[in-house]
Amino acid sequence: MVQAAAVRSQVSFAHVKLFRDQPLLLDCGLAVSDIQVNYHTYGRPADEAVLVLHALTGDSAVHAWWPDFLGVGRPLDPSREFIVCGNVLGGCNGSSGPEDLPEGAALTLRDMARAGRALMEHLGVRRVKVVGCSMGGMLAYAWLLENPDMVQKAVIVAAPARHSPWAVGLNTAARSAIALAPGGEGLKVARQIAMLSYRSPESLAQRQPHRVGGEQPVVAYLQHHGEKLAARFSEASYLAITQAMDAFQPTDRELRALRMPVLAVGISSDLLYTAREVRDSVTTLPYGEYWELHSPHGHDAFLMDPGHLPRVVADFLHGP
Repeated sequence: MVQAAAVRSQVSFAHVKLFRDQPLLLDCGLAVSDIQVNYHTYGRPADEAVLVLHALTGDSAVHAWWPDFLGVGRPLDPSREFIVCGNVLGGCNGSSGPEDLPEGAALTLRDMARAGRALMEHLGVRRVKVVGCSMGGMLAYAWLLENPDMVQKAVIVAAPARHSPWAVGLNTAARSAIALAPGGEGLKVARQIAMLSYRSPESLAQRQPHRVGGEQPVVAYLQHHGEKLAARFSEASYLAITQAMDAFQPTDRELRALRMPVLAVGISSDLLYTAREVRDSVTTLPYGEYWELHSPHGHDAFLMDPGHLPRVVADFLHGP
């Protein structure tokens, strides 16, 4: 309770309009102005910061979704560093979403990274350490490519540099469900597809065990998560962000040109982004390191079963 109170005492939530004088030129060729970004900060403002990049359906409230990592004595420590997390461009948590962009605008992760840089410059931040999880990990790769002058080092958790055919296929199925049943029902199915990819067979067997007779617990589990997402998330944002993830395909040559230290964390039972994919991506980098979290709980283990991950991340962030 004391730790949670200490974090709350150092948290700030705000929003800002960016690109008011000069527009942001999107990769699709369209220009956009007056982009709103909602964001949280933790700790005292400084010209160096830790930038946290959230997952696909996440938001900027790091204290709510990653409590094992945020707090005094933890990897993201507001008593020693300025920590920032912004809701991504194209999302639906207060930052400008697809409906705020010109008709036909297609967002890329690089667009999101350029918008993120503008937020950091607005806050007076010159240098960042980046920590990205899942979709945020792919966005971290976009940050490395777009803003190499600003990034000191990066931690990429449970994410490859580019999507495999398996990941693209899962997103395609999810988007097809939304197209076939707009208005919420398709988004519920999309979430059910995603939730299966976020767990492993062993994890579901442990958490939603088989029952003899009657409805299986996994059915109610998937329905519950589908309902929850449909109540809080936008179909348009789900479509835009997953399309941006699928389209992000940096070359090995681009990755080999990066010169900052990067730690990538794979998860032994991850079905969405296999440990091998995560390892292969980071070892392409000249100064890339790999560490593996052993857990039966699949992709979401970094949230539900972090094990030694907080210590490993802290040692990397605060080391030389």
